[in-house]
This record gives sequence, C-alpha cells and structure tokens, in this order.
Amino acid sequence: MFLSQLNNEEGRIFMREVAVIGIGQSVFGKFPGRSAASLGGEAVVAALKDCGMHPRDIQVAFASRAFDASLTAQRVLKGVGISALEMVNVENACAGGATAFRGVWKEIASGRYDIGIAIGVESMTTSSIAGKMIPPQGDDLEGYLGMTMPAMFGMIARRQMEEYGATAEDFAMVSVKNHHNGSLNPHAQYQKELTVEEVLNSRMISEPVTLLMCCPNTDGAAAAILCSMDVARKYTTQPIRVIASALLSGSYQHLQKDICASLVGVKVAQMAYEMAGCEPKDIDLVEMHDAFANEEIMRYEDLALCAPGEGLQLLRSGATKIGGRIPVNPSGGLLSLGHPLSASGVRTVCEVVLHLRGQAGARQTPNAKVGLAQMLGGVITGMEHGVAAGIHILAR
Repeated sequence: MFLSQLNNEEGRIFMREVAVIGIGQSVFGKFPGRSAASLGGEAVVAALKDCGMHPRDIQVAFASRAFDASLTAQRVLKGVGISALEMVNVENACAGGATAFRGVWKEIASGRYDIGIAIGVESMTTSSIAGKMIPPQGDDLEGYLGMTMPAMFGMIARRQMEEYGATAEDFAMVSVKNHHNGSLNPHAQYQKELTVEEVLNSRMISEPVTLLMCCPNTDGAAAAILCSMDVARKYTTQPIRVIASALLSGSYQHLQKDICASLVGVKVAQMAYEMAGCEPKDIDLVEMHDAFANEEIMRYEDLALCAPGEGLQLLRSGATKIGGRIPVNPSGGLLSLGHPLSASGVRTVCEVVLHLRGQAGARQTPNAKVGLAQMLGGVITGMEHGVAAGIHILAR
C-alpha cells in the first residue's frame, strides 16, 4: 500500500495503527571478544523468538550505531538469515536507537511496509575510542576547551544546587534508586545495590558529580519488531500499540535561558503527548536518559512529570521508585545497565513493552497501561545540549 492510497479527499494522510510484537536485547556489559554484529544478532534472534516470527517475514530494517559504523543493519542481519530487503542505517548520537525505531514506525504507519525491525547496537570496548573519553569533533570549540559531558553535567548540578537547593545526597539517591532497580534486571551491566555513602565517596569526576553518578561505557544491543495492527493480531493477542512517536533536533544555544531545562526535551514531550492524546498524569512508567544522576531530575521536568523546579520534590517523595506513583527507569537506567549509545533508544522501548505486558518480574509496574520511552543526546558548539531527542509512548 502506498501513501497515495492513504490520502483522503482533503489530501490529509491517514497513519495506520502500529504495534510492537517482538522485543529482544543482549546482556549489557564489556565484551572485548564480541563484535557489534554478534551483539546485534543476539538481540534480533531474541526479538524474532519473542513473537514467533520467521526471519523471512521482515520487510524493512533500520539500524543505528554511532562508532565505527558501516552497513550495520546488513552486518547484523546477514547472520540471522535476513537479506535482500530495504535496510537503512542511521546515527543520531544517543538518540540513534530512538531514531531507528521511529524510522520503522513511519514506514509501517504510512502503509509502505507491514513488518519491520529496529536495531540499536554499540560495541564501545572494540571501537576506535575504546578506553577513552568520547573525543570532540574537529570543529567542536567548546569540547576542546573542556566542555565534555561530565563537565557539562557538573555545571548543571552546581546550578541545581544554587537554584533549587539540591544536594549531592539528592544526586546520589538517583544512583542508589537506579542501581537497586538494576539489581533486579538480569540484562544490567551492574546488578549491585549501592548506598548513598558509596556513591558520594566514589572518585570525583566533575564536582559534585562522582564516578557512581555517571553511566559506564558499555557494549550491547536491542531490537524491536513492529507491524501494522492487523498483522499484529496474527502473531499475538497482546500487541503493544505505539500511540506516539516524536523526534526533534535542538535549537541554538543562545535561546536556552536555563541550563537546567532542555528546550528540545520540553518540545518533543509536548509533541508526543499531543500525538498520543494523553497527558503526563496518564503515564504509568518512564524510561529515560540518565547518563548522569542529576540529569534524571532535569528530565522529570522536561517530561512534565512535575512542574518546573519541582523535580527534587518528586525524587524526594519516592514517587519515581518502583512501586511509586510514576516509576522512572525501573530497568536500572543508563546508570546501572550502562549506555551502549545507539542501543539505549531501542532498549528503553523494550523495557516499557515488558511492563505493559506484565513481564518485568520483580521490577514490574503494577497494572501498567501507558509507558513512555525517551532518549536524547549529542553536543554541538552553538546548539543547546541534547541536540537530538526522541520520545515514544506505548499503550496496551
């Protein structure tokens, strides 16, 4: 079915309802003996098995990888018997996996294909930057002057302390919460609980941000199979609907009046809520970008889970814990799972799907009906931090 067949008499395009029916991921960790293709293949096989689909049924594939990327989809899929179809490879910093997922969603929603797979994969320990901090691009003046990610979030943390009364203990509590969640997740790189004291006493990285307030470099992959709703019902009685998919790039840095708030994060959230026809109060759980512990508090406000300036109160109330009013990063987040950059944007979707199915085990959100997966990232001199941002809202 082509787009022309979906147009109504007023020239508007009808978008078909799309569902996620298969999910899979590798264990996240450091695997210097494994290639990105083998990690991706593991996730794809798991996704196919999850929904009982044959590899030949896949019609289109989008894959994302940030480092040493070359024909990622083709390299991953040839090993599992998928070839001779449209494959698109994308890169969008930490939002790469979210971008791949949206690419497949658009192809199916538009009617161009009925079944597709989104893959996010990264092998940081075998990449050209193994053992190093992510280097700035050649024209990244701020990066060469020291505005690395840790430095940026250290500055934001200081601002949060000055403006809102945040403490280092508050930031540590985010890490403690997410490492507790990760201890319940067999796919997490670190399945160990931490105390506030352990987090605070770990090596200082960019004051007040300590080592255990930072996400680790990680290898891993995740995959999700999407299809039209009529096809989904042939494979499962429990399709998870994609009720919103939004992707947006950031604006110019001089327009960002407050480093504790993300303009692009707020805008993409508003787009997603409008598309889904829901409000923040309707969301039952959130998987989000928490590369640094204090960042999670910022994102509460970006997503309107609370009013601007009230992220600390939300954290301190316990609402974002497993069993709280709005669990955030019940998977363990980037802090516990680790952050294989391009994989994270697909992995967050997989986690939301598990909760909506009631399959998340000890970290299950009770009676979850609607979940949100957010991922953003990237730094470019002269643009607001979080250059690219993607949000998907799913419902059962």
